[in-house]
Amino acid sequence: MNLAAAQDERVVNHRAWEKGLSSIPDAVEPRNVILAETTVRKIVDSAYRNVGAEFGLLTELAAVTGARVSQLARLEIQDVQSDRADPRLMMPSSRKGRGIKKVLRRPVPIPSNLAVRLLRAAGGRPGNAPLLTKPSGDPWKRSDHTRLFARAVADINESASPPTIYALRHSNIVRQLLGGVPVRVVAVNHDTSVAMLERTYSRYIGDHSDNLSRRAMLDLDVAPSAANVVSIPRRVDRA
Repeated sequence: MNLAAAQDERVVNHRAWEKGLSSIPDAVEPRNVILAETTVRKIVDSAYRNVGAEFGLLTELAAVTGARVSQLARLEIQDVQSDRADPRLMMPSSRKGRGIKKVLRRPVPIPSNLAVRLLRAAGGRPGNAPLLTKPSGDPWKRSDHTRLFARAVADINESASPPTIYALRHSNIVRQLLGGVPVRVVAVNHDTSVAMLERTYSRYIGDHSDNLSRRAMLDLDVAPSAANVVSIPRRVDRA
C-alpha cells in the first residue's frame, strides 16, 4: 500500500490504512522471522539443488550479505572486489522512499570462495553487466524470486508458515548484532538506519549491549583480607 501511494498522487496524501491499522493492537509490528544458521544453510543448499545454480547464487548472496533482492539485482560484475585479502562487494544502496534516490555503493564483506564463484559465474562478460542473472541471462526483476524461494523452503519442510527470502536479511542482521558488531556498522552493512534497527530488533540489540557492557563490568566480589582470616585447627584422629 505504501508503494501504491508513492506511485499514485491520488492517494499519496491520505494513508487511510495507517489510521485504520492504528486501532488494531500490534498491527504495525513486523513479522521478522529469524532463522537458525543450520536452517539458512539448508535453504541455500535446497536453492542450488532444487531450483538451479543461478537462483542458488542469489539466495546464498542474500544470506551472506543480508541485502535486499532489489540491491542484489543491481550488482554489476565490477562490484566484486576479489583481488584483495578481504574480498568484498560494492553493494548498491536501495531506492526505497519517495522521490529519485541517488544510488551509492558501500563495501560489504564476503567469503573468498564466494567471490571466486561469483567471478566464475560472470563468464567473461563486461564489467558493467549484471552480476546475477536468471538462467535466460536476463537480470532478476521484482518478485521473480518469490515462487522459487517458496520451492526451496518447501523442500526442507521445517515450518508450517514458510518464511520469505526477507527472513535471510533479518537473520543476518541478528547474527551480526549477537556477534558483537556495533549497531552503527550493522546499519551501514544493511543499508538502513540505527533508528530502524532499534525499532525492529530492539530485543537483540539489548542482548548485544548486555554482552558489551559485561566486558567492562565492575566485579566487587573482594576476597577477605588476611587480617580477617581465622585459622581452624586441624583435627587429628587418634587410633
